[in-house]
Amino acid sequence: MDIELKKQIEQVEQEIKPVFEDINRNCEINSKKVLEAFQKNHISEMHFNSTTGYGYGDVGRDAIESIFSQVLGGEDSLVRTQFISGTHALTVCLFGLLRPGDTVLSINGKPYDTLDSVIGITENQSSLKAYGVKYEQIDLIDDEFNYENIQDRMKKQDIKLVIMQRSKGYALRKSLHLEKIKKVVEVIKQVNQKAWIMCDNCYGEFVDTKEPLSMGVDIIVGSLIKNLGGGIAPNGGYIVGKKELVELCSQRLTAPGLGKEVGPTLGMNKNILQGLFMAPSVVASSLKTAVFASRMLEKMGYLVEPKYNEKRTDIVQTIQFGTPELLIKFCQGIQMGSPIDSASIPEPWDMPGYNSKIIMAAGAFTSGSSIELSCDAPIRPPYVAFLQGGLTYPYGKLGVIRAIENIINR
Repeated sequence: MDIELKKQIEQVEQEIKPVFEDINRNCEINSKKVLEAFQKNHISEMHFNSTTGYGYGDVGRDAIESIFSQVLGGEDSLVRTQFISGTHALTVCLFGLLRPGDTVLSINGKPYDTLDSVIGITENQSSLKAYGVKYEQIDLIDDEFNYENIQDRMKKQDIKLVIMQRSKGYALRKSLHLEKIKKVVEVIKQVNQKAWIMCDNCYGEFVDTKEPLSMGVDIIVGSLIKNLGGGIAPNGGYIVGKKELVELCSQRLTAPGLGKEVGPTLGMNKNILQGLFMAPSVVASSLKTAVFASRMLEKMGYLVEPKYNEKRTDIVQTIQFGTPELLIKFCQGIQMGSPIDSASIPEPWDMPGYNSKIIMAAGAFTSGSSIELSCDAPIRPPYVAFLQGGLTYPYGKLGVIRAIENIINR
């Protein structure tokens, strides 16, 4: 390693120590929350057992959903391996809650790219739009909700569902802190008590000591190959919130009349439980990796968001490179610093569900897992990398260093 780079790493690690202490405190609080949920539900080896076929009477599955409800602050939950991704879980939720003629309002601008076809922003014959669901959005203003416009629109009482996305996705805005979510929920409820409020919680779980349901949100959605899977769950997703809303979503995931009663776990219960048990610690490692990357890249002259000592609400770290060459080199360096497929060289490609070419670096044990160290980006100006994950801080740090070396040595 270059001597100057080594000195800079040592200096950065001294600077970020106070931030790590805050992360450790949150990790302990969240770990206690998870442990108490396991104990309250009397988890034993019996709950690791598997079901096949219809999955009737799966006590492990029922216990998992009780734990998720308790940990995330909901009345009920749907935690299933039948969800193939966060986008799939969000789609099930949207189609479960909305009916032809309903209107859905996004209050932080356009959602994540993969929902374009789901909503009908990109024409698709199976979209919500094709089924007669209307879509509107209100953009943020300087990373703040447009409270006046939101309240004026909600006064008309015809909005069925309000949606927001906690993490920035591929937008260049700041991610939504829980305090802002609480404030906008209060603004909405002042004028409209009927509308449901949904939050895409991907990348945000266990970053803080509370979740959006504690802020007044009615239902949240996420993926198990992100934070709550702890790097152990190999697939799956969750929907947690008000019991009546979770039930509507379950009827869409399976079939009307079947709902939550079916859904075989196929030997996945132990992985989901163990993943959730490890999640507070793994999220803490991901945050430490992001903090280290933020300070290192900022010192190298790149625009980063958030800064290393700013309050965080998700595990995503963005680095603005300004050129496609630097962006691609950094992502390729993350791949080189990964445990799996480190000899592979990722290149931008036309990935399904996205409107720009995407480069994705993820040398992960679980394909597509973004709680493991990964970095991806749309190839479009201003050429921003979206870094997330790190099962342990030492591994995350080593991966980031390898990526930095790759752009230095280009």
